Amino acid sequence: MKTLDYYNFFNLTTLLRVDFNVPVDKNFKITDNTRIISIIPTINKILNDGGKIVLISHFGRPKYKLEKKYSFKNIISEIIFFLKKKIIFIEDCIGYKVENIVNNLKNGEIVLLENLRFYKEEQNGDINFCKKLFKIGDIYVNEAFSASHRKHSSTFYLPKLFKKKCIGYLFEKEINGINNILKNGKKPLISIIGGAKVSTKISVIENIINIMDYILIGGGMAYTFIKYNGGNIGSSLLEKNQFLNIKKIFKKLKNSKTKIIFPKDVVASKEFSDNGKKKIYDINNIKKNWQGLDIGPKTIDIFSKYILLSKTILWNGPLGVFELSSFSKGTFSIAKVIAKATKNGAFSLIGGGDSISAIKKIKYEKKFSFISTGGGAMLEMLEGKNLICINSIIN
Repeated sequence: MKTLDYYNFFNLTTLLRVDFNVPVDKNFKITDNTRIISIIPTINKILNDGGKIVLISHFGRPKYKLEKKYSFKNIISEIIFFLKKKIIFIEDCIGYKVENIVNNLKNGEIVLLENLRFYKEEQNGDINFCKKLFKIGDIYVNEAFSASHRKHSSTFYLPKLFKKKCIGYLFEKEINGINNILKNGKKPLISIIGGAKVSTKISVIENIINIMDYILIGGGMAYTFIKYNGGNIGSSLLEKNQFLNIKKIFKKLKNSKTKIIFPKDVVASKEFSDNGKKKIYDINNIKKNWQGLDIGPKTIDIFSKYILLSKTILWNGPLGVFELSSFSKGTFSIAKVIAKATKNGAFSLIGGGDSISAIKKIKYEKKFSFISTGGGAMLEMLEGKNLICINSIIN
């Protein structure tokens, strides 16, 4: 698989597949710019070589037609602001108008095409749609790691048409970062897995047993494990349908040196808000009508000791409902401890939209080794799966 430095982009029109599927507020202000600013090194390399760039991406989930709220017209000014580059926006992604503008680009210029998902052919893997995009590029670069687990036209089928193709710097960093965890990690290795649901992380946990020395479980998903083991979790989040999968996890642990560490105490409330009464409970003895919403002080201390002993750290998923200030201490405290361990020489990889949102709230983005933009693609790699779109870059 070729990387960006394999090519000189002078006088070439680069079809650069990015992921501008970013979160926005009601006023179309981008609330997390990580995916945008992370591609700046790739854009700079192409432009410094004297190349031209055609940015292609999807945005949201339109129903295969023009939906104004999913148009890049709404956020193009924000994209320009974050990239600090002049960008020409074209209100379509295929057709004569697009071809005419792109064919007249000068070296150093950038265009952004309209949302690919306005065409059903993008998600349907339509070869004719791919051929229309292929006509406007000399070389294909995949810089959309976060969308590379989907067998869509622009990520899987389109690169097959190109002789010249490679991955961008961000894509390369994503793969190297995850391999630093799964294949090349220095011991002790630790994983902090949080978030709301066991069902979204169970395959990850199963795959990293025998890789990690310690797996710390927190967030809403912890209560299903506790309930399975006979604990009283009150009204805390529960996925009974995951008991069979949890049974498999514990069975696998019996033949492993990996240890799973669960919270000892939690901050609970009867209300899912900042206004309700709060109380600290032993996680195995939460009273009826009370729900655990954050890890407690004992757990913060225990988790912190394990983290500071580790040389390789993976964190995916918050440890509590950090969006509510009353239940944010656990997540923010663990973020600060991981940052401290990183400063002391550990390699830390942070992934998942909620985890990234949490560290941005306390302005800790630059205190970790690598922040993954991967989302579902990152989880698939952590589950031990091969990203389907990598094959299209190799072949």
